[in-house]
Amino acid sequence: MAVSRAVASPVAVSQAIAEVPCPKPKVAKPSAPPRPVPPAEVAEDMAVGGPALATHGLVVPEGSAGPPALTATTWLVADLGTGEVLGACGPHVHQTPASVQKMLLAATAIDQLDPARKMTVTDGDLDIEPGSSAVGLVVGGTYSISTLWLGLMLNSGNDAANALARLAGGGGPDGLQKTVAAMNARAASLGARQTHAVTPSGLDGQGQFTSAYDLALIARVCFASADFRKYVLTKTAQMPAQKKPKVGGFQFQNENKLIYNYPGALGGKTGFTTLARHSYVGAATRNGRTLVATLLGAEARPLRGWEQGAALLDWGFALPAGTSVGKLITPEEVAAAARASSVTTEATSAAGGAAVQAAHPSGPTGLTVVAAVSVAATLIAIPLLLLLTQRRQRRQRSPADQRPPTPAA
Repeated sequence: MAVSRAVASPVAVSQAIAEVPCPKPKVAKPSAPPRPVPPAEVAEDMAVGGPALATHGLVVPEGSAGPPALTATTWLVADLGTGEVLGACGPHVHQTPASVQKMLLAATAIDQLDPARKMTVTDGDLDIEPGSSAVGLVVGGTYSISTLWLGLMLNSGNDAANALARLAGGGGPDGLQKTVAAMNARAASLGARQTHAVTPSGLDGQGQFTSAYDLALIARVCFASADFRKYVLTKTAQMPAQKKPKVGGFQFQNENKLIYNYPGALGGKTGFTTLARHSYVGAATRNGRTLVATLLGAEARPLRGWEQGAALLDWGFALPAGTSVGKLITPEEVAAAARASSVTTEATSAAGGAAVQAAHPSGPTGLTVVAAVSVAATLIAIPLLLLLTQRRQRRQRSPADQRPPTPAA
């Protein structure tokens, strides 16, 4: 008997097909604190990337092989080159991010900070949750920005996250919060509507959320950066010794096992907190295609986060090129939609004002009702023409125009 699946078809969506549960392994769930209450869902936000993505359940191409059974609560597989979403489970459902949020910090700040610049660690940089991951920075120690990025990506250092955020925000006592605000602005500019950062590291914070779809948008920006690709593919790095205070140097390793075990792996980011559970982002290239897998709310058994990511990548690479159930929206499309919305708002306001003026003419500036209607119709038509032009331009744009630079080996 064939398994029923939601497919990327407006017709299917309009028929309100029942949501299909995502395949799960039969394992006992460990005890964990209650998940935080997510924000109310917005129908428009749930449909970003295509109407078939507006589901809490499974959406895969019609006739495709079933995806792997995973403990991840939500996940998504996408082509970083074309932006095609190959399949997903609850792609727009709010989840807590854990350390995969460090990728949003990278997407916001990696181009702002000179990797060769030296910095000195402050007490505030080490203000992290006791027992949480740290790369081992010491107050008063001097480190290069590139060392901080390596500590952030390889060892998931929350101390490195604080230091980088402070510096990107100007270096002052309010620098970290300025960068968190910039992270939220960056997420909005990418179309990541379920993402709200409270901490730069992904350590739990009230009201902090993301989604599998949003992580793919963020990953697409990150993997377009040569510096980011270099950092996440680095297997080992050296923390320099410090003279004052006197601390010896040491080596640290990349915790993302994908780069050691998966052919064509490009790297990514691991994450875990007791509240968020395991999260993971991993990318790989094969036969000219570069795919990314994002997953949230997973358990480590029977498969660890990176192994679940690898299983999703295998499933995605097995699908024919061009397969799609939706798309990753581009920053250009987000900006165009914002401009169109602004023009529409201005047109509506102007049309309303014209109608009022027509109803209550005042001397030589008064308009007749016919003139007011004419003005309103003209103003309302402007955004419609802009939208049609933008859509025509997007259809004419070659998919290759949106491909990120060829990833480093």
